Amino acid sequence: MNIQGALKENALKGKTIVITGGGTGLGKAMATYFSELGANLVIASRKLTVLETAAAEISGKTGHRVLPVACDIRHIEEVDQLLAKSEEVFGQVDVLVNNAAGNFISPTERLSANAFSTVIDIVLKGTANCTLTFGKNWIKRKQQASVLNIITTYAFTGSGYVVPSAVAKGGVLTMTRSLAAEWGKYGIRHNAIAPGPFPTKGAWDRLLPGELAEKFDFKNRVPLKRVGDHQELANLAAFLVSDFAGYINGEVITIDGGEWLQGAGQMNGMEAVPEEMWDMIEETIRKNNA
Repeated sequence: MNIQGALKENALKGKTIVITGGGTGLGKAMATYFSELGANLVIASRKLTVLETAAAEISGKTGHRVLPVACDIRHIEEVDQLLAKSEEVFGQVDVLVNNAAGNFISPTERLSANAFSTVIDIVLKGTANCTLTFGKNWIKRKQQASVLNIITTYAFTGSGYVVPSAVAKGGVLTMTRSLAAEWGKYGIRHNAIAPGPFPTKGAWDRLLPGELAEKFDFKNRVPLKRVGDHQELANLAAFLVSDFAGYINGEVITIDGGEWLQGAGQMNGMEAVPEEMWDMIEETIRKNNA
């Protein structure tokens, strides 16, 4: 498939967008399209070298400046620095995209307390850190702005084998709706996207190592019998952060080809994995993460 960009040229011109987890995968896809549409871009994650490579690639393609900033969103002082550097370079921030995430696919009884809390800290606490830091600044400046949270369909269905992620993403979904109601009076919109299967090389290799990705073929779970194209997600994200969506607030839009309707709990099918295979999966994931 050759999916085209959906918005008109310069649709995001003049906007400064900060996107966490913006150097790889879906974050990079969204960032690239935002830049193509004329936005000033700040991409953040923990690995500066990855960000610098992505920033150079995106800027080279679009001709617009991309600022890479190393930031561990679990630490509020680093989030403060992210905001300060963004404003120092671009004057103000108009959009925050909370995309950074972490996940383990595992039987819950195999997870240590530390593994569980790591996902909660990145996905829920990290999103809260960014949202509150940027939101308080916007309120102080009396500036209209927009927050877009990238969640998942199992934030509202729940799912086995990804319980920490489901818990955290469910919290982000609730925060999206709550702040949409509370901060609408400040002109600050909050919306979320719940993607279904959009395979990314790095993340999916870590989550489903070896032959498991082939055996657990998401296309069979999607009524449209295909996975998502990154440009399709980027099109939706660009629309939601643009002025065209100025009256959309507190919405969660699912983009999954109908997957969750066909079978709620994206990872529930993992019950077919035998115990000895979990040992192999766990060992492979540890090596990949290392």
